[in-house]
Amino acid sequence: MALKHLDGQSFRFDAGALCLELLLTGGPGPVASRYEVLDAAEGLLDWVRRCRLAPGLDITVTAAELTRVREVRDALWRLASARAYGRALAPEDVETVNEAAAHPPLVGRFTVAGARAWAPGATATALLSTVARDAIELFTGAYADRIRVCGSDHCALLFVDTSRPGRRRWCSMERCGNRHKVRAHRARTHTEREAP
Repeated sequence: MALKHLDGQSFRFDAGALCLELLLTGGPGPVASRYEVLDAAEGLLDWVRRCRLAPGLDITVTAAELTRVREVRDALWRLASARAYGRALAPEDVETVNEAAAHPPLVGRFTVAGARAWAPGATATALLSTVARDAIELFTGAYADRIRVCGSDHCALLFVDTSRPGRRRWCSMERCGNRHKVRAHRARTHTEREAP
């Protein structure tokens, strides 16, 4: 996804999973809450247009559904953070995700042209079920131990490391990785200049 930081810089970010992409809409705590976009249905609809789901998804969103999306998103934040830092998962957050997954998910279909489409009548509840099911696959699958927080001291983005060696450190090499390289280069250059 293309992201724009509060400082104005645009960069590409791959969260590695649909459920972790939902975290880009805001969340609990002082850092994530600065990015809150789920205070109106349009924020969720904008996220749907930009996320990894196939294009063309048109959903209806009620106020109650929007509240539920925020609740599940916040539970996912806490679960992903706990996994990234090696802490125990909170049972109430696990139950929140399981309850969302219990509803019927979005229904995909294909056209005679072989393109992917979505069945009409999609709701935010079905979207949330799809996201929750993705979370269940992530937290119980092969990459469950590869959920990471960006290695930058100034970034809290969470992602799943799907790289073959499993050594991804940055949310984006374009942003945090490059900034780290620049700081390391400046520190080396400064040390070399001061060396006798």
